[in-house]
Amino acid sequence: MTGVWVAVVVASLGCYALKLAGVSLPASVLERDDVQRVAAMLPVAMLAALVAVELFDSAGSLGLDLRLLAAVAAGVVALILRQSFLVVIIVAAVTTAVLRALT
Repeated sequence: MTGVWVAVVVASLGCYALKLAGVSLPASVLERDDVQRVAAMLPVAMLAALVAVELFDSAGSLGLDLRLLAAVAAGVVALILRQSFLVVIIVAAVTTAVLRALT
């Protein structure tokens, strides 16, 4: 169990350091076109990674779950309606939670 806590502490320190590095960057770096382009695509990449992780079961085989598909569909609808990334994630999470509560 100690190894798990070491991993949690190391991950927490890494997240804090990354957050501190982002806040410490000068505005001239953040206003560059290539940085803006990458920042605009990060939410899409993160959402795709979350879906990919949840799409496969522990054995590595494709595990289609209708709750996951419904959550992705709800997230796509929120994206089509031009909602922010946070709203898209909340819509998908609430959809999944409601469907899990019903089944």
